[in-house]
Amino acid sequence: MNLDTTYLKLPLRSPLVVSASPLSTSIDNIKRMEDAGAGAIVLFSLFEEQLRIEQQRHTYRQEHPTATEEDALAMFPARQPFHIQLDHYVDHIRKAKEAVSVPIIASLNCQSLGTWTDFAEQIEAAGADALELNIYYLPTSMDRAAEHIEDMYLHILKVVRSAVSLPVAVKLTPFFTNLAHVTRRLDQAGASGLVLFNRFYQPDLDPVTLRVRSETPLGTSQDARLVLHWIALLYGNVKADLAATGGIYTAEDVVKMLMAGAKVTMLASVLLKKGIDYLSTLEKNLRAWLDQNDYSSVADLQGIISQFRSRDPGAFERSAYIRAITSAEFLVWPRTEFD
Repeated sequence: MNLDTTYLKLPLRSPLVVSASPLSTSIDNIKRMEDAGAGAIVLFSLFEEQLRIEQQRHTYRQEHPTATEEDALAMFPARQPFHIQLDHYVDHIRKAKEAVSVPIIASLNCQSLGTWTDFAEQIEAAGADALELNIYYLPTSMDRAAEHIEDMYLHILKVVRSAVSLPVAVKLTPFFTNLAHVTRRLDQAGASGLVLFNRFYQPDLDPVTLRVRSETPLGTSQDARLVLHWIALLYGNVKADLAATGGIYTAEDVVKMLMAGAKVTMLASVLLKKGIDYLSTLEKNLRAWLDQNDYSSVADLQGIISQFRSRDPGAFERSAYIRAITSAEFLVWPRTEFD
């Protein structure tokens, strides 16, 4: 049974990819991921805020040559949880590359227009096989138009692409007026991959203390439906590889994403809940499903239920919507004398 696939021009032994999470902060965990069957590993994200603090410290030391590292730290202290410095992250990439043979994908979590060239270049020099831009941005200004938001995504991608030769993927939010248009623009701008979707961690409110509850809930299986929907719509319409992330818990979840058109399925919540070794269970179950349903490889699955393969692509989305709504109404409407 052949589980081989490709992602970001990288040959992978499996479509099971570990997405960015705290699990990859440990080299021992990264080794366990490879042993359990991971096709590739996306490292935990380095945040824009971390990099900006480091830039400020660097500028301060240049302008004050007699200042010590302690002086710089006092002027620009690390704000929790933003405590990982770029040189530490780069060193972690080197150690991960030495420890395992599967591709290591670095992750930059950014939200604004900035100079990303230095950061991307150092990540490439450290040996990362690819880079994922996790653009986490929630616009709150009523004066900021949708086009401006899209342009910001394009600008970040173009700046990074101009600095490195390694493949660059963009992790997207679903909250765009026309997501299909945005993905086409990113595709034309040189994105090697599109990761669907980034999940916003919406804080709760304590009505007694009037304080924000900064909880980090893990994903659920329901998260997979929007991802499945958009991958099926985008497959065949963009050159970039499509990666599915969110709500993937079982081998059947993996199969559905591949059928929709995903090259890889990214896992985090399920591993945080069930442990890294659950990767081997997923791989075993995936092989069993392929065998039971007479598929010889994951390549045989990719895109077979996408809009691109539909006889009437234009009706694909509308008909699915109508079927869903009418069947739901049939279930909940009470019967009357007019039925």
